[in-house]
Amino acid sequence: MRTVPGPTHRVVVVGAGFAGLSAALHLAGRGREVIVVEREPWPGGRAGRRDIGGYRIDTGPTVITMPELIDEAFNAVGKSRDGRLELMPVEPAYRAMFADDASIDIHSDSDEMATAIREFAGPKEAAGYRSLRAWLDKLYRTEFEGFIAANFDSPISMLTPQLARLAGLGGFRKWETMVKRHISDPRLRRVFTFQSLYAGVAPQDALAVYAVIAYMDTISGVFFPRGGVRALPDALAAAAQEAGVDFRYGSTVTGLERTSDRITAVTTDAGDHIPCDAVVLTTELPGTYQLLGRRPRRLLPLRAAPSAVVLHAGCRAAAPTTPPSAHHTILFGSAWEETFTDIIRDGRLMQDPSLLVTRPTASDASLAPHGHDLLYVLAPAPNLTRGHVDWSSTSAPYAQSMLDIVAERLQSDLGDDVELLHVDTPADWAGQGMVAGTPFALAHTFAQTGPFRPANLIRGIANAVLAGSSTTPGVGVPTTLISGRLAADRITGVPSRSAINLDLKAGSP
Repeated sequence: MRTVPGPTHRVVVVGAGFAGLSAALHLAGRGREVIVVEREPWPGGRAGRRDIGGYRIDTGPTVITMPELIDEAFNAVGKSRDGRLELMPVEPAYRAMFADDASIDIHSDSDEMATAIREFAGPKEAAGYRSLRAWLDKLYRTEFEGFIAANFDSPISMLTPQLARLAGLGGFRKWETMVKRHISDPRLRRVFTFQSLYAGVAPQDALAVYAVIAYMDTISGVFFPRGGVRALPDALAAAAQEAGVDFRYGSTVTGLERTSDRITAVTTDAGDHIPCDAVVLTTELPGTYQLLGRRPRRLLPLRAAPSAVVLHAGCRAAAPTTPPSAHHTILFGSAWEETFTDIIRDGRLMQDPSLLVTRPTASDASLAPHGHDLLYVLAPAPNLTRGHVDWSSTSAPYAQSMLDIVAERLQSDLGDDVELLHVDTPADWAGQGMVAGTPFALAHTFAQTGPFRPANLIRGIANAVLAGSSTTPGVGVPTTLISGRLAADRITGVPSRSAINLDLKAGSP
C-alpha cells in the first residue's frame, strides 16, 4: 500500500463530516498533531441540523448502522461511547407498507424476521429468507476486510483469493438477480433491494456486492442516537478534542500552498495560515480538485447518484388509542420498478412516489415540543445533471403532495395543523455545494466501484489524501467512517495494534 512520503507529524483535515472526524481520531491516536478546519459552526458535514420552533431537525442521514465502526473511531484515541453517546436499537428496523395495503415489519433477529415473513407470505418465503440471510452474511464477511475496508493502489491489487471467493458468491452479478434466487415474492424482494437507491443504481443494474447495504440494514440492525443524529458527530468531535485535536469552526479553506509536489500550508477565509506536513481533504470533489489545481484523469465522466427531496414537518402526536407509526416506514408505490426509470433514466419526478418516512420522536420525544411529533419524509428525485425539474416552482406543491401521501397511507390524523418546517430539493443541495444537487455523491456503478472510484491519493501531489463519500469506499455513514480511517492509513501506514497501544500510553494527542 502506498503511503505519504516524508514527514507527516502535522496534519490538517479539511471538513468535520464523518470522514473528517474519523480521520482526525485515527491520526490523533497515532501520535499526529491534527487541526480540523470546518466551514460550519458545528461538526457533521452532510449530517446537518436546523432548530425551528422547538423542533430539533437532522437534515442529513437518519439511518445509523454498524455501531462497531463508531466504536472503532472512539477506540482510536482510547475512548468509548460510554457516557458520550447512547445508540438506541430501532425495532423494528423498518416497517414496509405496500400499495395493496399489506405491511411487514423488518427485524434484525433471524427467527423474528422468519416468523414475520411466514405470516406475510408463507413458509417457502420464510425458508428463502433464511438462505438469503446466510448468503448476505457470507458476502459481508468475504467483502468487508478485503475490499470495503482496504486501500487499493490499482485494480491489479484486487487480484487476491478473496476476489475469487467474492465472485463465487455472485458478488459481480446483479443485486436483484441474486435476491431472486432466494425470494420470489416481489414485495419482499423490495425489502432487500431498495437500498440500491443509496448506491444510486437500480437493483436490476447494481452489482450484488452492494447487497452488503441490505446486510447492514436488515441483519446488523438500525440504531438512533439519543438527541438525534447530530449527537453522533458531536460526540466524535468531543472525543477528538479531548485527544488534542484542534477544531477551527466557521472557517472555509480558500487555498493550499505548495512547494514542489507537497502541500505546505492551508489558508482560510478567516485569515489563518496553517502550516502542515500532510492534508486530508473531505470537501466535495469538484472543490477538492479546484483547491489542488487538478482534474481527474478518467476515460468516462463521473456520474452522480440520484438526489432526493427531503421535507421536515411537525404535527400533533398520535392519540394514545391510535397505533403509532414506526421509527422508519417505507411507503412503496405500486409502480416500484418505474421509480428507477423515472428518476435515473428519464430525469423526472416519480409518477407513483415511494417514500421513506422517519419519525425520530418515536425514539426520542425530546426532539419535538411536548405533544408533537417530528416527521422526516424523503422522496428520491433526479439529480440536476439528469433532471429537468424547475424546483423554484415545483418545490412547494411537491412537498404538499408528499404530505398528502403520508396522511393518506400512514397517518390519517395528519390534520390541518401540520406544520411544514423545512424542505430541501436538489437545487438546495446544489446550493450547499453538493455535486449535481445530490447528497448521495457519486453513483456506485461498476466504473465507480472499488479501485475504479476516484482514488484517495492524487497524482503529482505527494501529501494530499482524500476522504468522504466521493472517494473509496463510498456513500453512507459506515463507509465514510471507514474512508477517514483509510485516509489515516495512507498517512501513517497501517499501524500494528501494539504501536497504537504505545502511542496511547505515551499520552500522545
